[in-house]
Amino acid sequence: MTQTHLLLVEDDLLILRTLARGLREAGYHISEAESAEEAMNLCADIRPDLAVLDVRMRGLSGLELGRWLAERDISFLFLTAYDDEGFVREALQAGALGYLVKPLDVPRIIPSLETALARSRDLAGLRESEEKLVAALQNSREISTAIGLLMERKDLSAEQAFDLLRGQARSQRIKVLELAREILAGKGSAEKS
Repeated sequence: MTQTHLLLVEDDLLILRTLARGLREAGYHISEAESAEEAMNLCADIRPDLAVLDVRMRGLSGLELGRWLAERDISFLFLTAYDDEGFVREALQAGALGYLVKPLDVPRIIPSLETALARSRDLAGLRESEEKLVAALQNSREISTAIGLLMERKDLSAEQAFDLLRGQARSQRIKVLELAREILAGKGSAEKS
C-alpha cells in the first residue's frame, strides 16, 4: 500500500518544519512549500492526496491557492490562526474540506486529516462515476439518434431499428456505438440497407 501524500504549504518555516516532521513520524509522505507559487510548481510534478494550506501567506493567499487546487481536483484543508465565520464561509466557497486552527498538535489533527482524506476519496469516486455516466449518456444518445434515423428512413419500430443496428454491427464485427456513429456521419451500412 502506498503512503498517503500530503502537501504542506506554510510560510512560517518553524510551523512548516515542525508539522512536516510530526506528520512524517506519523507515517505520511510529505512535500513542503513555503508559498503558493512554490506549491503550484510542485503540483506540476506531484499529485498529493491532500494539501494543507496556510491562509495568509506572502504573495498568493491560501484562498487563491485553494481555488487553483480545486480546479485541478486536488483536495485541501486550510491551516489558520483565525477562527471566524467569514473565513469559514470563504473556505467552503473555495472548496476546502475543512480547516485546522493553529497552534497545532500533530496527534490531535490526524483524525481531521484522515476524515478529509476519506472525504477526498469519496469525492474522487463521485467525479469518476459522473464522468462514466456522462459518457454512457452520450453513447446512449448517439445510439438512440441512430435508431431514430433508422425508424424514420425504414419505417421501423424502435425494436426493429435496434435489432437492425445490432445485427449489422455483429455482421461487421464492430460495436453498436461505432456503427451508430457511422450512421450519424452518413457512412453506416445499416442506414443503406
